[in-house]
Amino acid sequence: MCGIVGFVNDKDNKKAIINTMMDRIVHRGPNSSGEYIDKHVALGFRRLSIIDLEGGTQPIYNEDRTKIIIFNGEIYNYQPLREELIAAGHVFQTHADTEVLLHGYEEWGTELLQKIRGMFAFAIWDNEKNELFGARDHFGIKPYYYAEMNGTFMFGSEIKSFLPHPDFNKELNKEALKPYMTFQYSPLNGETFFKDVYRLPEGHYYTYKDGKLDIQQYWDADFETKETHSRQEWIEKIDETVQASIEAHTVSDVEVGSFLSSGVDSSYVTSVLKPDHSFSIGFDDKTYNEAIEARKLTELLDLDNTAAVIDGDMSFKAFPLIQYHLDEPDSNPSCVPLYFLANLASQSVRVVQSGEGADELFAGYQTYGFHTNSKFIRVIAQGLKKLPKGTRYNLGRKIGKMKNFHGRIHLYESLAPAKEYFIGHARVFEESEASEVLTPKYQTAPSVDEIMTVHYEKTEGIKDEVNKMQYVDLHQWMPKDILLKADKLSMASSLEVRVPLLDIEVMKLAQQIPSKFLLNQNNTKDIFRQAANKHLPEEWSNRVKLGFPVPIKAWLKEEHGYEQVKALFEADFAKEFFDQEKIMKLLDDHHEGRKEEQRKIWTIFSFLTWYKVYFVDETIPQAEAIDYVTV
Repeated sequence: MCGIVGFVNDKDNKKAIINTMMDRIVHRGPNSSGEYIDKHVALGFRRLSIIDLEGGTQPIYNEDRTKIIIFNGEIYNYQPLREELIAAGHVFQTHADTEVLLHGYEEWGTELLQKIRGMFAFAIWDNEKNELFGARDHFGIKPYYYAEMNGTFMFGSEIKSFLPHPDFNKELNKEALKPYMTFQYSPLNGETFFKDVYRLPEGHYYTYKDGKLDIQQYWDADFETKETHSRQEWIEKIDETVQASIEAHTVSDVEVGSFLSSGVDSSYVTSVLKPDHSFSIGFDDKTYNEAIEARKLTELLDLDNTAAVIDGDMSFKAFPLIQYHLDEPDSNPSCVPLYFLANLASQSVRVVQSGEGADELFAGYQTYGFHTNSKFIRVIAQGLKKLPKGTRYNLGRKIGKMKNFHGRIHLYESLAPAKEYFIGHARVFEESEASEVLTPKYQTAPSVDEIMTVHYEKTEGIKDEVNKMQYVDLHQWMPKDILLKADKLSMASSLEVRVPLLDIEVMKLAQQIPSKFLLNQNNTKDIFRQAANKHLPEEWSNRVKLGFPVPIKAWLKEEHGYEQVKALFEADFAKEFFDQEKIMKLLDDHHEGRKEEQRKIWTIFSFLTWYKVYFVDETIPQAEAIDYVTV
């Protein structure tokens, strides 16, 4: 586990530059560093030692030192691949999974990517061909960015590593702000909030040679092919596959702990893993405390748990550092507790398993069409799904236009075409609302429809609307929000997060399951919950998904939180982007109880915090010592 950086050009002073780039991501790898430099390329590596603690230092060379690799991630099936490569004649210098990628590329070329199971972002330089090869894992668990500027191709785990490079032009991508206001994260397909800086898409690889970049897709989800099994058979298959994945994700030379919330996903992982240490975070909120609820499970399972409580003051103090680590603005409130949770865990372990991915693979979100507590309405909706597609769509559209009644949203989203309403889970500002508060120069941007059409065009062969939404989330919500914040905010504390529920072998099973077994009159991710029920008290397996409940509504009503946000809303630089009178009205309306506008306020506040860090202050926010109150 580490951070990688590199660049290709024929200019001088590579060593000094690559070291300053590595210094920017020292948090990703505090244990050691390494570099490779020649006339054409500079590769840099920061290491967090997890496997082969003594011998796994990078870069790693092949036998004749013509190929060099730097790698961020973990390959969970590296041991059998290593044996296969040794049998083929390759000589290994280490016992690290990194070297399997290097020799695997020598042996199989790009077919290597069809053989490996893991999370990864790596680059291989061939000094005979003067060619760079790089790849990102199937789901985008590990980040990968690149830019071509002033005769230099640069790449790395985090955008911030590009900032010290003399050829890097730091410029705000003006087209990113308006879509962000709707999605709450950076949603563009490719480009980021930094102009001319791009993400390598999940499930893709690239080659860079003679100034030409070629990007190819090597994997995509397949929801079109379904298998026929009984409900009970699916439950057994899920549990078998999940248990095997959790076991595979324990490969490590250091202790593996777990994150634990009150939800079914992390609880399932923790109950199977049975780690020596689990970690939970809650808020000093009297209505619901995630940490206390999680603690109840560990007491039932007789497991160790460290649970802490944080408050609004701690959260506001840490918020500039949180946005710094994210690289791009993200107003998902769960960023706050996740940052503290990772920090808490890092004081005891280097690796944790977490529950991300189950909602996307097994249809766990209520936004997939589960919006009522009425069993009667849910049964009716499930029956209407059997209507011919055209009839079903027309009925859904008619219901969507009716006056509101209990169950209308549930019926509408169960029947209407997904592409007409579904963009993910965070719709904050409608596009027209965003335009009203943005200044004219930031109102020109790709539309929500243009962003989503890229994904929906690839779902034409998928019959089921739930599967279409899952596909969209796999390429939008998950890599650009969920996985990004999981990686960046854990690595901020030099902690590796593994996601055994988001695994290529688990995916192969999940995509074969007819959605009627996943989202139905019973629940979201129905049979997944029943598989979890084999290991958990029923109260846990059937819990409603809460996410990370964050009391931003209350914080913004309190004077301290109000003043924190007000200071940014009224700052001189904010008028570049927003009609300050209108955004202050949002804040005041919420603070004085006239409207509940916390999500809109938090989205603007997150962007302004991020922009101030990267474009106004231009300094790294200082981390403060955290005095946790444990429960």
